[in-house]
Amino acid sequence: MDSGIDRYAVAGNPVAHSRSPQIHAAFATQTGQSLVYERLLCPLDGFDAEIRAFAAGGARGCNVTVPFKFDAFRLATRRTPRAQLAGAVNTLRFDAEDWLGDNTDGAGLVADIERNAARPLRGLRVLLIGAGGASAGVLGSLIGARPAAIHVVNRSPDKALALVESHRGWADDHGVRLGAGALDTPTPDGLHDVVINGTSASLGGAGVPLPDAGATVLSRGGLAIDMMYGPAAATFLNWAGAQAGPNGALRDGLGMLVEQAAEAFLLWRGVRPDSAAVLADLRRQLEAA
Repeated sequence: MDSGIDRYAVAGNPVAHSRSPQIHAAFATQTGQSLVYERLLCPLDGFDAEIRAFAAGGARGCNVTVPFKFDAFRLATRRTPRAQLAGAVNTLRFDAEDWLGDNTDGAGLVADIERNAARPLRGLRVLLIGAGGASAGVLGSLIGARPAAIHVVNRSPDKALALVESHRGWADDHGVRLGAGALDTPTPDGLHDVVINGTSASLGGAGVPLPDAGATVLSRGGLAIDMMYGPAAATFLNWAGAQAGPNGALRDGLGMLVEQAAEAFLLWRGVRPDSAAVLADLRRQLEAA
């Protein structure tokens, strides 16, 4: 039933850990917007039905997290160019005539790297681990930042190659060299300046997604980022930190989460919140916990 207030949610499985409700509540307060944002746990075999019921109840939109970003792409009747390139959707807006699908993950990741971590990507060598929905969502934006090269590795190298080939024209337009391979061959052309964990290994407690945890993939002084945040990212970041050394930079996915949420909030509400203030406050709360 329509409660008269705009409703949004983060949809996924699991979602109990998600900080998105807190982030969007802070954005709403900051911008004077009236809305409710909740968590929507979707059965692994029932995403479509859950989202349709949520929209039919008067909701205005939702964020989509693992493992449903490809399902959300299929459900969208209209897609932004960056969602079309990704082949995955993490933000749905329920318009009167159709459902708009967007992907704000890549913009969020690049903003966190270049603005919050002060590491411009232009000319750098990037290793992207994983070829699922998370990596598909960020590859286009990473290419748009014009690093020298991006190498994508995955348990199934064919999946990594398919992701790379779907972005080949975009990469050629931006002068970015793309490569793909298996998890056991992460450094065919030497060490990387940036290593990004786009797998769900951290969420599942595995921590280091490469089969050889002793492999060196990150250059000294490099940047490592795990798309997961909080304690789940600790194992991967500790491993990467030993390679990056004291001048390296380590980031979990909290900054990306806040920045991509700001992009979604802009799509839904037409106003861009101050993401830096919300990120700083959220980081303080997590460190104090």
